[in-house]
Amino acid sequence: MSMQEISGYKSIALDIAQRIVSGEFPVQSKLSGRSLLAGQYHVSPETIRKAMGLLKDENIVFVSQGKEIIVISDQKAYEYITRNNYLKSVYSLKEDLQQLLLEKKQLDSKFEKLLTGIIEASDRMKNLKPYHPEEITIHEQSHVVGKTIGTLQFWQNTGATIIALRRGANVTISPGPHVILRENDVLVAVGDEKMYQRTEQFINKNSENHL
Repeated sequence: MSMQEISGYKSIALDIAQRIVSGEFPVQSKLSGRSLLAGQYHVSPETIRKAMGLLKDENIVFVSQGKEIIVISDQKAYEYITRNNYLKSVYSLKEDLQQLLLEKKQLDSKFEKLLTGIIEASDRMKNLKPYHPEEITIHEQSHVVGKTIGTLQFWQNTGATIIALRRGANVTISPGPHVILRENDVLVAVGDEKMYQRTEQFINKNSENHL
């Protein structure tokens, strides 16, 4: 008999003992026929017979004349797995892994639904405002050059909410009131349908005209 077979039937005996301890196979319950156990563990009925022999020797199960296998002691089963430093065999671990994979799949699908929901909601939010962001460039002669967004009372004067400022290759999202405007800055703003016209007029009045 190969080492693999020896470890095979011993690990099955340990796995069944573990299942007795966990209450899956209660004391006085009958273990299913060898063929069924063989199917569950994917080994030959002979390997199962040897595993049952080990459990019988340990007084964990009783094999009746009619070859019925009856669980007789969970205490002995506990002593057996403890003595063998056994926690869970490959079989139990495989089942745990399958369970985890199933849970992961369910979680992934929940996550996907949530993500789709968020994307759809943000698309809807985008469409809530019928007016898309407008870009307004600050000309060289504009009276706003060198002034801060705050001192210009931008929103009060134009009804525009500045959502970004592009300066060359740099983009500032939601620039605060202390940002000093420069020539050629591009303001990205949102507001009602007249916002662009009002902002364009406000920004690009010449300094002379504004004074």
